[in-house]
Amino acid sequence: MQQVIQQDTSKRDTSKIKTKNNSDLDKKIEYKATDSVRMSKDKNIIYMYGNARVVYGDFELDADYIRYDQKKNVIFASGRTNPKTKRYVGRPIFKSGTEGSAIADSLYYNSATTRAKVFGVFSEQEGGFFSGGQSKKQADNELHIKNMMYSTCNLPHPHFGLMISKGIATEKQIITGPVYMIIEDVPTPFALPFAFFPKTNKRTSGILLPTPGEDASRGFFLQNAGYYLGLNDYWDAKILGTIYTNGSYEATLSSNYIQRYKFNGNINLNYASTKNGIQGQEDVGKNFRVGWSHSQNPNASPGSTFTASVNVSSSTYYRATAATSSYDQSAIAQNSSTSSIAYSKVLAGGLFNFSTALFANQTFSSRQIDLQLPTFNLNMSTISPFDSKNRSGEQKWYQKITVGYSLQGKNTISTQDSILFKPEGLRQLKTGFEHNIPIGMNFTLLKYLTFSLGGTYNEVWNFQTIDRRYTTFTDGSYTFRTDTLSGFKRAGSYNLSTSMSTKVYGKTKEFKNLGNIQQLRHVMTPSVSFTYSPDFADPSAGVYKYALNQDGQRIRNPSTGQDLTYSMLEGMAFPGSFGGRQASIGFILDNTTELKVRDPKDTTGTGNRKIPIIQGLSFSGTYNFLQPTRKLSDISFSGRSQFTDKLGINYNGVLNPYLLRDSTNNGIFVQKLEDSRYFWQGGKIFPRLQSFGFSFDYGFNAEAVKKKNENYDKLKGQVEKQGMTPLQSEQLNAINRDPNAFVDFNIPWNFAFQYSFNYSNILGVSQITNTLNFNGDFNLTPKWKFTFNAGYDFKNSGLTPMNIAIYRDLHCWDMSINWIPYGAYKSYTVTIKVKSSILQDLKLSKRQGFYNTYQ
Repeated sequence: MQQVIQQDTSKRDTSKIKTKNNSDLDKKIEYKATDSVRMSKDKNIIYMYGNARVVYGDFELDADYIRYDQKKNVIFASGRTNPKTKRYVGRPIFKSGTEGSAIADSLYYNSATTRAKVFGVFSEQEGGFFSGGQSKKQADNELHIKNMMYSTCNLPHPHFGLMISKGIATEKQIITGPVYMIIEDVPTPFALPFAFFPKTNKRTSGILLPTPGEDASRGFFLQNAGYYLGLNDYWDAKILGTIYTNGSYEATLSSNYIQRYKFNGNINLNYASTKNGIQGQEDVGKNFRVGWSHSQNPNASPGSTFTASVNVSSSTYYRATAATSSYDQSAIAQNSSTSSIAYSKVLAGGLFNFSTALFANQTFSSRQIDLQLPTFNLNMSTISPFDSKNRSGEQKWYQKITVGYSLQGKNTISTQDSILFKPEGLRQLKTGFEHNIPIGMNFTLLKYLTFSLGGTYNEVWNFQTIDRRYTTFTDGSYTFRTDTLSGFKRAGSYNLSTSMSTKVYGKTKEFKNLGNIQQLRHVMTPSVSFTYSPDFADPSAGVYKYALNQDGQRIRNPSTGQDLTYSMLEGMAFPGSFGGRQASIGFILDNTTELKVRDPKDTTGTGNRKIPIIQGLSFSGTYNFLQPTRKLSDISFSGRSQFTDKLGINYNGVLNPYLLRDSTNNGIFVQKLEDSRYFWQGGKIFPRLQSFGFSFDYGFNAEAVKKKNENYDKLKGQVEKQGMTPLQSEQLNAINRDPNAFVDFNIPWNFAFQYSFNYSNILGVSQITNTLNFNGDFNLTPKWKFTFNAGYDFKNSGLTPMNIAIYRDLHCWDMSINWIPYGAYKSYTVTIKVKSSILQDLKLSKRQGFYNTYQ
């Protein structure tokens, strides 16, 4: 029995007070209030004001005002009207047992019978919301409801819903009287005299209505009609279909799965039959796509990970189906796709890391497919074998020696997709292993120079080699046939290297008469390396063979005059690094330049900030002393300049140090050839620019994008704090994976463009390509948004296909009109659909181009 705690009403104690429930000696009522608690003269009625709280067993109640009649065992709770704002605040919030919490205008609860009568309730049940009306809870947990609305809108006063005139809700079902649809407080003729709803407390299966539209080549269509299957709390599935008036059709099976705190993913299977051409003479194309994405929570299995990103399709799938009817121009124009499934695990307390993966790469234009089934890597962390864990003082020179090890193995197939699973395709399987053992030592000299010494041993094991049969002709030309032979072949190589690097700080230039500009600073990071390796290209080393003609005689290389050789491991799983004798110097020069300017936002007048003018402008190349000619390699350069927070430029290029010469035939010019003379030997001042490219993108409203991310992070934190359902978790993951798949009404306007320029000059033949893409959006009103996406084709002097869309934010509904006004994928669609609660809170809408991925 609980001890009864009396209350001294004269002091108006606001601390927690406990009393005994006369109806049940095994339970107690706990209550408190922050403003005041008082009792009636006979002490049978307790009044609680301001953030009042009552707990009785598994029943919890919070409200601005609570009255407890101890004699009748009746608890009454309500809010209050704020005299300043005239708004009703402090509504009762209650929870009973394992049921979710609910909000009401007022309620009565009998602690003896556990019956309750609730007015103006608002509660969430598995993504749906009950609001308004009256409800009465019986002792057997049946709930009698009257004039209550059910909706997926998460507002207390929803925009639409089903009005239930009368009904009874049990643990597993809801039985109602007349039911009718209400939209924006307007009753509609969509009604039923009675209804029966199974209450499974989990996802429910149902019909998915199609989206109508018109495609310029395939005709009118009904898109993504189908059925949703709520399999259980961890799996769901959708079966969708699209039909066109010209006879084309598409079918999709998609499924999402999730186990909280462990993993989540989705599977998509697509099939399309596309008809093109004149009726009766159509060209029918059959296409498919298989997609699978899987990610593992890092905390689910510490030390191991498993991921999957599979995107396998027929070569014409995206072009024939307009990217699964999304009309996404980047997806339609893509020429390749990559898939991978990977697993990794840390072994031996972190000393080893093992990983294995399956890779697939498709090139749609050539129908080439490259598979690695599978690969694996075993990497050992670098160790210092001569150092001691208990060492005291500085390391001796031999204690700085480090050793590492890595093992890699793979099976590869490179063939056409049409013969992949046929015997001639499977015969192209290549298998091999590669071992690498790096040995090194680092030390500092004269405080500023960092040196490293070391070498690497590389050994490859292959289970296939090649053999070539050459045929020579009277004019000195030749041809050959390559045969792949089965059999084990091992070969090893090694190199020795040393390198040195330092930093050179340029003299700081100070400015006094350039406004806010104060200083210019330049930092150079030069690095020089030397590498030596023996001649592994000599046939005596066992990797290369002499090219022999049909008479068994050696063939001369027409360009060098030397005997022609070839590697037996060419094109194998691990061809290794078996080049000629090398003694080369490599050089890298990295440059950084920045300005220090006064910060106009600093009110003290002493603040400043740095503006990077050049970030990482690097030049690199090599010089091989043992190469007979053309010892100097091409000189590559790349860098980035960030002028403002919104504008940054990337650039790269190649400088060729050799002159060009004319190749003639009987005095007639044929083509340019590369000479062995350097550019200064021909009187040139600068090396030849062989290629150059730069690109930049600019967004005019970066602050708006920042606010969108802050809004997303805020909602994510709130939902995680309250606890996410699997469906909410997947919705947030979808937004996080690709924010561009959603229209954000929180951003009033935005405009961005991307430009890229590429120049190449190969043997005197120059070519220029440049592309411009731009996109933007703006809110016509706080609820209407206009978006567009297009580009400019400089080669054809015209616009690329444009996508225009208008979105209407109806809070709990989406309405969108998508229009492609011209081009091969000319079309339009009109869509109206219900939003999820997550998108309602974020004020996001899904773009038409991404419905098939995230719907």
